[in-house]
Amino acid sequence: MLPIVFAPLLRGAEQKIRLGGPIFLKSDDPVELAREHRRLGYGAAYCPTAKAGDHQRIEAIRRAFAAENVVIAEVGAFGYSKDGAFHGANLLDPDPQRRRDALAFVEERLALADEVGARNCVDIAGSYNPRQWDGPDPRNLSKEFFDATVENCRRIVDAVKPKRAKFTIEMMGWSLPDSPESYARLLKAVDRGGFGAHVDICNIVMTPQLYYGNAALIETTFHALGQWVASCHAKDLAPVRGHFAETIPGRGGIDYRAYLTNIRRFAPEAPLMLEHLRTPEEYEEGKQYILRTGRDAGVEFV
Repeated sequence: MLPIVFAPLLRGAEQKIRLGGPIFLKSDDPVELAREHRRLGYGAAYCPTAKAGDHQRIEAIRRAFAAENVVIAEVGAFGYSKDGAFHGANLLDPDPQRRRDALAFVEERLALADEVGARNCVDIAGSYNPRQWDGPDPRNLSKEFFDATVENCRRIVDAVKPKRAKFTIEMMGWSLPDSPESYARLLKAVDRGGFGAHVDICNIVMTPQLYYGNAALIETTFHALGQWVASCHAKDLAPVRGHFAETIPGRGGIDYRAYLTNIRRFAPEAPLMLEHLRTPEEYEEGKQYILRTGRDAGVEFV
């Protein structure tokens, strides 16, 4: 069984972490893509376009990114395009056929992640909402939802049997897991070595108390999950007329000093990946803020 324990503090301030993010280079060449990541100062990357079983393409990606010392952080399994429309990979879709399609898609993505040597393949647990793959539904916080998610995670991991990559679920405010405590319970219940944790701290900041106390939330999260964390997301939150809006790191209230130091202490192998920004300039601004904050906190980057 996987026990719920506090992750041990890793010794030595020499631990470095990897920062990554999307790039805007119009190329499908793995060598050019890997060099662009390194040119931008990234030590981690989202997986370039590939399919499980395409051994020649996957080997080219592995070689090119290893040559630049850039790790593949994530293979996303959130959804796929078909007939010009986006289809979310809703593992709890009320429609049985769509649920089977989602499970098959996520299994293929985890297989790709393992072949390419990514840290993890990440999705959300899904939703019982019949109209929106990631929409709210009261059943998303139920024991039924938790038990079904355990079953899905076991099925995916058992089908693929990954040797390198972990399958992970993003925490979300409107579905389980919605906190480090519920994620720790999920890890224990799934009880598979191929299942890990993913941290996007913005996703679980749902109240003013958590927003203004997010440094404590970050510390609690990494104490509870650090040894299992395979990857993290980087963005920021700002209060806007009674709700929180995503923004560029440095323009909101997320305590990046706490975020970076806890990644370094408890999950230094987990890349920190910028996401949900729009332009190269926004990603550059966010990257520079994170690098400055890291330098001020004594955190080094690969």
